[in-house]
Amino acid sequence: MDNLKGMGWMTLAMLGFALADTFIKLSLITLPIGQVIAFFGIGGALVYGLWTKARGERLFEPTLFRPAFWLRLCSEVLSTVCFVTALDLIDLSLMAAIIQANPLLVTLGAALFLGADVGWKRWLAIAIGLFGVLIIVRPGMAGFDVNSLWAVGATLGLVGRDLATRMMPREVSNHLLSAWGFVAVGLSGLIILGVSREFVMPEGTAWAFLVGALLSALVAYYTITAAMRVGEIAVVTPFRYTRLVFALILALLVFGERPDLWTLVGAGIVIGTGLYTLWRERKVTG
Repeated sequence: MDNLKGMGWMTLAMLGFALADTFIKLSLITLPIGQVIAFFGIGGALVYGLWTKARGERLFEPTLFRPAFWLRLCSEVLSTVCFVTALDLIDLSLMAAIIQANPLLVTLGAALFLGADVGWKRWLAIAIGLFGVLIIVRPGMAGFDVNSLWAVGATLGLVGRDLATRMMPREVSNHLLSAWGFVAVGLSGLIILGVSREFVMPEGTAWAFLVGALLSALVAYYTITAAMRVGEIAVVTPFRYTRLVFALILALLVFGERPDLWTLVGAGIVIGTGLYTLWRERKVTG
């Protein structure tokens, strides 16, 4: 295993995701939510569909269509719709801070629904991490923004997607799952667009933002897969948190955002407990 290369791939992937988030937020200045989701989903479906076929895989794999597959699609749609809506309504830095809870919630979900063995120390870390999320969101306090709940919904969707992926047979490739995930996202965007009837013909900069978002996300999807293949999971996974660093820098440079102290404190708690949970998992599994 080449951990140094794996860490580099993971860091590049997180930069790609942060850039994609930034481009999506820029595109939403002039384009409706449904249109952005539809473009992202259809574009990703075409790329991953062709990639899957080029690898000699069948798009209609018989082992694919099972309850976990449909759960994954629903979770993918939930996460994407909530994610894009959140990017339209709240600061990029706030969005990025909230979704850092994903690894903790995946551990929680694995314990509750997949029978994973989680000791009391990791349970305590999860509880403290969720407290960190509450500090970021601040429900019932003066700094609370109800639109931040869209980011919470996006995080829960990502957790559902990750847990459903673990439930799928190993012979079903990530490329095939991603292709179908993008199909579901594209269809959801078209439905939202049809209901809202807000189609806007993109101009030059809007097209650039849409293409930039898609390309950045595709590079990120490829590099995160490469990171997991060349490096030890326990070593490269903590570098997922570099996404927040990149998001904060881009939020400041592009949108002039300056997250408040409580957002940074909450994010620090979430990341700290997440890293501890990963360390404990590595120690327990040997």
